[in-house]
Order: sequence, then structure tokens, then C-alpha cells
Amino acid sequence: MIVRFWGTRGSIPVAPTTESLRRKLVAALVQATGRTLDTPDKARAFVEQELPFAVARTFGGNSSCVELDSGDGEYVLCDMGSGARPFGLGVLARHGPARPQTFHVFMSHLHWDHIMGFPFFPPAYLPGHRIRIYGCHAELEQAFRAQHAAPSFPVDFSRLAATIEFVRLQPGRAEDIAGFRVTPKRQRHGGDSYGYRFERRGRTVVYSTDSEHKLDDPAEARGFVEFFRDADLVIFDAQYSLAEAMSVKEDWGHSSNIVGVELCQMAGVRHLCLFHHEPVLDDEALAGVLQETRRLEEITRGDRPLQVSAAYDGMEIVL
Repeated sequence: MIVRFWGTRGSIPVAPTTESLRRKLVAALVQATGRTLDTPDKARAFVEQELPFAVARTFGGNSSCVELDSGDGEYVLCDMGSGARPFGLGVLARHGPARPQTFHVFMSHLHWDHIMGFPFFPPAYLPGHRIRIYGCHAELEQAFRAQHAAPSFPVDFSRLAATIEFVRLQPGRAEDIAGFRVTPKRQRHGGDSYGYRFERRGRTVVYSTDSEHKLDDPAEARGFVEFFRDADLVIFDAQYSLAEAMSVKEDWGHSSNIVGVELCQMAGVRHLCLFHHEPVLDDEALAGVLQETRRLEEITRGDRPLQVSAAYDGMEIVL
């Protein structure tokens, strides 16, 4: 299984600024001082092998969209944030517009940053494609249709040529869908959100974004520990710092890197991936959060190490 990240930001998409690009260029030029980088191959090797991530690359700016590629020919997605647009364009580039595909989309919730990519999802406009949208909210279909309606968007939902179906799931009830055993779980978030546990051929991925955790509630914490139990990968909402999550942004529906480490350690998770990044934070700041999180994992490590990464647009994790 390959997990691909097409959008990793929370709340709203963000674009790089001229100033942020200037800082990266200055940092790269300073580190290149005294080197002979007179061919594209030499320059490329320097960028890829010697520059830190925050200088050479970017965490990206698209909002939530994650693909689970099982190799079975049908596409499985979590959320339809703005990352759904490049995902859809990639599918058409790979197969061509005339070859129909099937998409299974699991929605954490219906806030705008998680559905905003759907009006720009090219397969939705092409006949023959089949899109099945799963979720636990009663308003699932209504939210997608309303987004296309005037005055919000010029193309009404009724004009989409693909076959689009909405499938209601029940929290806690496992279903066999697209080769996965899928179990939703209700999470603490405004209007509710739902995490998903995907199990397939001995591998487990948990997608848990837009979830605030109250660790002072033992029953709630135990529920999430069991939901995460022995997962190969947990994609975890770490939008806020612990201080923010416990003070000014308490009850805003998001969690922190520190809580992610604690829950995953208790659950025996193998790999924690920080996700739903705060839009205010630039690449350097996010790299700092990752470094701090890895250090925390190291000093609190038990019998089994927990791998920690931070999601970025274009990232792939092979399980």
C-alpha cells in the first residue's frame, strides 16, 4: 500500500510568498558558497542531498486530501480539500479523460477546507467516472450540492456528468469497501468529525484529522488508543501547539504534536505523521515542529520506537 498526500494544510490553503521564496534563495546561496555548481546535475545533487528540507522543498499549501493506493485499480481518498484538484489532474494525465475510473472518498467532515476541492475535481465533469462519497454526517449530500449552488459557484451540481453516489456510514461499524475494512470513529470537533481506520492484508492506516483530544478524560483517551492500536501509520491532526490547544484555542477542534506522540505511544503505533498544518506556519516553522516532536519521542520512548514524520504535498509513505 502507498499513502500519498495531495493536501496537508488545515483550515485554508496557503500559497508561498515572495518573501518566503527570497529567504530560501538567500539561504541556498549562502550554503553554496565556495562550491562549484556549474552544471544542472551538480546543482540538483546539492539541492537534494545537502540543503535542509525547509530550504530545498516545501510542505505545500493545499488543504486536506490523502490517497490510499492499494494497487487494485480503484482510487481511495480521504477528504476533498484543495489537494483533490492536483490529484484529479494526475489521474486524467495517467489514464486520459475517456477511460472511466472509480473513486471512493471518505469524508472526515463537511467544513469548507475539506470539500472545497470537489468543484475543481476534473473527473466529476466527465461521463463514465464513478464517485462514491462516504461519510457519517446526515448532511453529506446537502453540503456537496450547496457548494455548487448560486451564489457560491457557477456550475450547478446537476451539471456534473460523472455518476456520483453518497453513502452513509455508521460510527463504530466496520464495512468492507474497495478492498479495505473501514471503521469510522466520532471525534471531538465543531459539528463532529470522523476518523477512519483502514485495514488491509495485515496493514493498518488511521486517518484522524480535525479531532481535539481531552486526555483528562480517561474513557475518551482509551477509546482513541484502541482506535489507533498497533497501526502501521496514524495520520494525525497536529495543527496547534500544546499551549494553544489548552488555552486560547481550546475547544476549536484540533490537537497538537505532543498529544499525538502520547496517544501513539500508548497504542503501539509504528509511524506517526503530523498533518493538517497550521496555515500561519511557514516551512521553517513546520520543520522546527517536526524536530521538536522527534526529540520528544526520543526522550519519552518506551520499548518500541515511534517513527515521526510531517506530511507534505507530494509525500509518499510505502507500507
